[in-house]
Amino acid sequence: MAIRNIRTMGDRILTKKCRTVDEITPKIRTLIFDMLDTMYDACGVGLAAPQVGILKRIVVIDVGEGPYVLINPVITETSGEQTGDEGCLSLPGKSGTVTRPNIVTVNAYNEHMEPFTLTGEGLLARAICHECDHLEGIMYVDHVEGELHDVQYEEQEEDE
Repeated sequence: MAIRNIRTMGDRILTKKCRTVDEITPKIRTLIFDMLDTMYDACGVGLAAPQVGILKRIVVIDVGEGPYVLINPVITETSGEQTGDEGCLSLPGKSGTVTRPNIVTVNAYNEHMEPFTLTGEGLLARAICHECDHLEGIMYVDHVEGELHDVQYEEQEEDE
């Protein structure tokens, strides 16, 4: 598949609400694969379609448990609270403190338009909330407590 350009903060598409996906077309299927490739290439844990310039309600997430594809996700239940550093592929090199629910349940459709329910805790719950916000035109900076700060990424050493 292909690596797509990730839109960065300031791009107006990131402030718009996304449209519902009614059916899986070849174009939508390609978009999903491209989003996964793009997320992995950028070393992210989640990516929403508007971040690659498409106003569709599609999210991909992988916090190390294998990828989840969420089409038309709706958060149905939240509980608990977690506060921690959060970043975004659309604002590289920055992060900020955000409080999110610690447990989140979401109803969505998979890449075959089959309905499913996913409950996530910790990082998965944070990622679900973060990516679903993107579908509403909301970025995490709208939730940041205090100031954004620079993030230093450790470079991985290649095996010899």
